[in-house]
Amino acid sequence: MRSRFRRIHRQPPELDITAFMNLMVILVPFLLITAVFNQVNILEMNLPDQKTETPAKDEKPPKFQLELILRQDKLVVGDRPGRVLKTFPLLSKEKGYDLKAVSKLLRELKARFPEQTASTLLLEPEVPYERLVQVMDTVRLLEVKQDGKTIQAELFPDIALGDAPAAKGKR
Repeated sequence: MRSRFRRIHRQPPELDITAFMNLMVILVPFLLITAVFNQVNILEMNLPDQKTETPAKDEKPPKFQLELILRQDKLVVGDRPGRVLKTFPLLSKEKGYDLKAVSKLLRELKARFPEQTASTLLLEPEVPYERLVQVMDTVRLLEVKQDGKTIQAELFPDIALGDAPAAKGKR
């Protein structure tokens, strides 16, 4: 009876991975080569610290803190305590804000406060992303043509983002 139920001992079949190895030999170098050509630009942003402390009495508040408020219909450039320096209306949905005039104002502010590098961008939720990027580029750098060459000068590169306060008359 024992001989009837005897199992035949078979070796497990070997997997043929030759086709898979051929694919990897071609695919890995291809991915490594193309990864070099795909470069991502990253803009480093400094977010403000969340401090609950009040400043000491002998500590002076900063003289000037650049603040830009991006609204649906205008761009407001001001000083942090709430002073409005200038308002730029939206030219059109396609053109956006008058960035040349904004750049000129920022150049004047940089001449008055050369050590200042920080700026705050506050925007309403409905402001398009493209408009935000255009304003950020305008705030960070100034392109000046000198001797036929375009030179980039730094304006206010340390940018912090936040939500714009509610406009007066809106809730």
